[in-house]
Amino acid sequence: MSVNNENLAVKYAMEQCEYTSSENRKLKYCRRQMNQELPGATSVLLFLHGAGERGDNNFKQLYHGAAEVISWSEKNSEKVLLLFPQCPDEEQWVNTPWDALSHTMPEESSSLRLAMGMLDSEIKRTGADVTRIYISGISMGGYGTWDAVSRYPGLFAAAFPVCGGADIAQAPKLKDLPVLTFHGDSDTVVPTSRTREMVAALQAAGNKAVTYIEVPNCGHDSWFTAFRDDASWEWLFSQKNSSLSRQK
Repeated sequence: MSVNNENLAVKYAMEQCEYTSSENRKLKYCRRQMNQELPGATSVLLFLHGAGERGDNNFKQLYHGAAEVISWSEKNSEKVLLLFPQCPDEEQWVNTPWDALSHTMPEESSSLRLAMGMLDSEIKRTGADVTRIYISGISMGGYGTWDAVSRYPGLFAAAFPVCGGADIAQAPKLKDLPVLTFHGDSDTVVPTSRTREMVAALQAAGNKAVTYIEVPNCGHDSWFTAFRDDASWEWLFSQKNSSLSRQK
């Protein structure tokens, strides 16, 4: 997926930030607090981009998803903190091949660990509503979304992975997690079976809050259908986590 050189952080009024971990590791990310003048607590969306948006310019990660969620939030007065970290070149949110038919959850990647550290820091800094923390991602970020909810069960109120893959053995951890997931029926980059099989595993584990939409006559770019449907964002931001369990 190619991207142009337009600074999307400027276009979308995003702050370009850098997170530094306690080990002095750094991760670039963009943030925007939407509708902060409104009363009430702030929800949070962590968005994990795909492989084509890796780098260090700290705006390419906004190429997919940002415009749609900003537009929806503006129209619907959603008070939300948007967080878009950028995975460096040659790294992955999950260290597994994207075209594999299955995988066992590997050790947490350094990039995902930094993204989760950044998320924790932003939640604490802003006093965000810990019952309304959401995660979404596409392709490599779809893998990252499944991986993050598996490693941090109880943290997220809902997950919105698109054309990703998961370790189906993690499904029992997620039996109470609301999930909305999309995949193209003709995806030749990430096999469609990756989402089909995880959805089946979730349902077998007793998850009654998983919705799978398989996009007909669609290859890898099922995110266009997923993100341009206002119902997707309406569903996501309506979810609430009552458990408040934050396992690290």
